[in-house]
Amino acid sequence: MRAPGRWTGRSVRQALGLPGDGAGESFGGVCTDSRTAVAGDLFLALRGERFDGHAFAREAAAKGCPAVVVAEDSDLGAAGAAEVSGARVHRVPDTLKALGGLALHRRRRLKAPVLGVTGSAGKTTVKDMIVGALGGAGRVHGTPGNHNNRVGLPFAILSAPAGASALALEMGTSEPGEIAELARIAEPTLAVVTTVAEAHTARLRDLSGVLAEKLDLVRATKGRGPALVGDEPPRLAEEARKIDPGVGVCGWSGRAEAGRPERARLRAAGAYAFDWEGQRVSLQVPGRHAVANALLALAASRLLGVPPAAAVAGVSGVGPRDMRGQVRRAGRLTLLVDCYNANAASVTAAVETLAGLEVDGRRVAVLGTMRELGPRSDAIHLRTLRRVLQDPIDRYVLVGAFAEAGRRVADGRLCLVDRFEVLRERLPQMLEPGDAVLLKASRGCRFERAIPALESAFAEA
Repeated sequence: MRAPGRWTGRSVRQALGLPGDGAGESFGGVCTDSRTAVAGDLFLALRGERFDGHAFAREAAAKGCPAVVVAEDSDLGAAGAAEVSGARVHRVPDTLKALGGLALHRRRRLKAPVLGVTGSAGKTTVKDMIVGALGGAGRVHGTPGNHNNRVGLPFAILSAPAGASALALEMGTSEPGEIAELARIAEPTLAVVTTVAEAHTARLRDLSGVLAEKLDLVRATKGRGPALVGDEPPRLAEEARKIDPGVGVCGWSGRAEAGRPERARLRAAGAYAFDWEGQRVSLQVPGRHAVANALLALAASRLLGVPPAAAVAGVSGVGPRDMRGQVRRAGRLTLLVDCYNANAASVTAAVETLAGLEVDGRRVAVLGTMRELGPRSDAIHLRTLRRVLQDPIDRYVLVGAFAEAGRRVADGRLCLVDRFEVLRERLPQMLEPGDAVLLKASRGCRFERAIPALESAFAEA
């Protein structure tokens, strides 16, 4: 990654807690990938599961980076190694924390509110809708894509333009303490928690662990600004208000005093229209859950003083991202492509969206494994399957862990497939023109690989 932006030697040393005034030093950006490095950049050598940036520090220096930031325990950080190929070496205890230090330094110099967005589902959509809702009132900077971890979030801050009127930052987590660390770096002035579900339970253990982790964003924002949460599950609002009694709740239920839809109507494409603050909202993102996401974004815009008409226009202009609830056509086949990620909440929401689509034929839900659930994976898949079987779906095609769960359920609508390769070959024969098909699984399953076969089979149907 690379974030352009002028840095003085003094500001870099302040951000990293290094001695010296850095007189005469300057940088044109911050990068962690030698392939994208530009002459004049500050290079940080990060360590990952499959790479070590220290191995590329000399390459970055050869491309014109005047300084590199390395870990004290690396060979490059050995005593006396003042330079690498002519570049000055800055030694720090942890280069990932150093990246966060640069982002925090940058954040404190931005004269703009910072909105932190987290949740087990919907955080990218809510972030996009916040950018849309605030866009009419200024230059809003949002997290690029879903760069929401301890590398992505700092770069989202570092890449913010100096004149940004607001920052909307997505915050993801897969282990305890990650949200707290991201909030420490971002110092949000408004917190948004979309929902909580059993996701990443391999490290977060259970729903209580997920809830505690997500609510770290509310804890971090208390005293600095307001917080908004979704109304499902009810426990989310209950626990959030134990932290901050002023938390606002948005959604469909009577608990949602900060935002509920009025005169909601489901349209043919599966997206809703509803009234808010006297304005008609016409969503492009399909599904009932998209209404709750929109209400969170609209409530945030109200807290920041954006005129309702401008906020509604911005939210209504936001469409689904690639593989995140996209409705596509393959001849007379309707595809609901929602295979970027999956957990209990997002699978339930996706099946509910499929149930709401107007179709000529059948509704078919193709469900694959929800990953990173740890020892409780079997129980979560079984419980989620039993929940979605309550929806009016004509057929469920189950693969992987969902197929294993299906063996414990007696329902004539189930078709169990052992492997994705078999599914990809057989799925076109299971469908008919006029059907609507949901493809839903965790990202690692790469369910989108089934789309070309469907397009080829139904293009001429």
